[in-house]
Amino acid sequence: MLNLTNLGKRFGTQWILRGLNLQVASGECVALLGPSGCGKSTALRLIAGLEAPDEGTIQLDGTLLNRIPAERRRIGMVFQSYALFPHLSVWDNLNLGLRIRGVTKAERMERIGAVLETVQLTVQAEQRPHQLSGGQRQRVALARALLRDPQLYLLDEPMSNLDAQLRDELRPELRRLILQGPQPVLYVTHDQQEAMALANRIAVIRSGRIEQIGTPEELYKSPASSFVAGFIGRPQINLLDDGQDVTLGIRPEDLRFDPEGIPCRIINREWQGSSQLLLLDTPRGTVRMLCAGDAAWSEPFGVRWSKAAEHRFDTRSGQRLQP
Repeated sequence: MLNLTNLGKRFGTQWILRGLNLQVASGECVALLGPSGCGKSTALRLIAGLEAPDEGTIQLDGTLLNRIPAERRRIGMVFQSYALFPHLSVWDNLNLGLRIRGVTKAERMERIGAVLETVQLTVQAEQRPHQLSGGQRQRVALARALLRDPQLYLLDEPMSNLDAQLRDELRPELRRLILQGPQPVLYVTHDQQEAMALANRIAVIRSGRIEQIGTPEELYKSPASSFVAGFIGRPQINLLDDGQDVTLGIRPEDLRFDPEGIPCRIINREWQGSSQLLLLDTPRGTVRMLCAGDAAWSEPFGVRWSKAAEHRFDTRSGQRLQP
């Protein structure tokens, strides 16, 4: 298990990360999700030993890592950039780390051959990075992490440089190669769809602190704050002023056509095949509505939602109000 207790890091007088408490169990994937600059990557650098924490502890399987140098931590890290040597072949990129760690030639041959077969790159072993697709280069980076035989995997936005189709293709590979193993996995991303698709639990971070942690379903159905509600779910939730310092959250898919509902007119329409996203002008402000792709209507029309679909937040604190 990975155990972070009151972990904090500051640069000068500014705290980038503070009071971070998180446990990641064996075989579990936890995603750190949040906007740029919230402290996600800083947390990974502290765990990897690339930065020293200013407070708190990092434990892995009961061993305190704070004073253990990065090269002695058995951690497999996959970066946003592939970090491959452009002048070396796939084989040589994988061989370099093993050779530096003093692994025998016979063992290197065996382990590299096995991992290349696992990531389905045996045919590309003698090619250089510029000859590979983005997905293949990221699989080389995953193979390098696998070769470390780590106790923990740290993944720092490993698919952000890939286009949407390649990300969709690589997700099953990532799950097969790493996420189904016995090691804990900490996955940093700003893409909530990626986090919801891959993680067992998600920790939403805001300004260096965890705003809420839970399963993707828990965060979607019961967001602890208007910040979490706005960060989880696409299309984004509607946040409306409900008076008396209350902000009302309504998911776009929970809106229904109703001639007796709130009057509205269409500002924009995006047809997405099986669904369409409507941007509506209403007396309550601009509202997003998700409806069936074959839905038809005539203006003027109205929309409504059920009381059960409402999420209510305190406008000043942003915290969820209990029903």
